[in-house]
Amino acid sequence: MKTNILLLLINERKQQAPTVQKVLTEWGCLIKTRLGLHSGILDDCTNTGLIFLELVGEKDKHDEMARKLNLLEGVSAKLVELELKD
Repeated sequence: MKTNILLLLINERKQQAPTVQKVLTEWGCLIKTRLGLHSGILDDCTNTGLIFLELVGEKDKHDEMARKLNLLEGVSAKLVELELKD
């Protein structure tokens, strides 16, 4: 069994969120699970965030999505493939 995860670290989260969201929407059919995290609450929110994406579909499309996200200023994307051996 293989699982493909895309990790995103976002700096200047409040400013970058609309652009990141646009890219994720373009590739939405590849996203099975999405979890976004940032520290702080209410008036004490941090301006950095971490997004976990569980991906489905073809690896070349995962690579292209990560490439496009890495082009954005203040965004770092990394693909991780996990596999269980039988």
